[in-house]
Amino acid sequence: MTGDTTDGALPDDTEIGRVALRVADLDACLAFYRDVVGLSVRSRDDDHATLGAGDRALLELTADPDAPARGRSETGLFHTAFLVPSRQALADALARIERQAELDGASDHLVSEALYLSDPEGNGIEIYRDRDREAWPRTETGVEMATRPLNLDALRSAATSTDRAPPATTVGHVHLEVSSIERARKFYVDVLGFEPMQTYGESALFVAAGGYHHHVGLNVWNGRTDPPSGRGLDRFAIRVPRAAFETFRSRLERADIATESRDDGVTITDPNGITVRIERA
Repeated sequence: MTGDTTDGALPDDTEIGRVALRVADLDACLAFYRDVVGLSVRSRDDDHATLGAGDRALLELTADPDAPARGRSETGLFHTAFLVPSRQALADALARIERQAELDGASDHLVSEALYLSDPEGNGIEIYRDRDREAWPRTETGVEMATRPLNLDALRSAATSTDRAPPATTVGHVHLEVSSIERARKFYVDVLGFEPMQTYGESALFVAAGGYHHHVGLNVWNGRTDPPSGRGLDRFAIRVPRAAFETFRSRLERADIATESRDDGVTITDPNGITVRIERA
């Protein structure tokens, strides 16, 4: 990888696409994302399932029972963050979690309200709703975020006991565990073109397109040093507007990033061994 090759920031309407996981127990994981997270099953066969909301696929699950469990030193997924369109939808998610699973945490991040949990194989999940952008606190370098307790009693009062996530649900961001913030910055900011929105020294970096609080979170909190080789995150997608895609592909070529072209996108590998799919939106 060479140095800064950015032709400018990514287009404002860049977004995160579907996340793909390798799992040991497809039935258990599918049931969890369907019944607790509230996604709808779009397709299913013996070793693969796709779930989503509305007309969009958000999650792929591939059965790989022979793959080892993710090692303690492997980079990969910190959490997949499902963005719901309203506080009511978040309250309904809380009701499903408290009825069928276990809540790991709940936070007010100033820009959003978030619930945290894990799937049956330990893959992290965030379900969150954004506050209005006009209310987001901002600094000279980006968006200010914090971690404060979320008032769960107040949130519960907004629930309607809906069993499914709303059709407008998306993957709002992915949060990754990486081996180096410096290398991650060079890749996700200097090469891909995300903008840094908030930095916590050399321990975490949050990057985004279009002034969003973050599309990708990156941290080294658990001291991960090795590329992923077991179960867990298989890949995630970044969706780039079609009109900007060829410029983006040229940027990757000039940065000496190896690409594999397939259908309407390219697949690349980040410095941590994490597979990233760049798709035309």
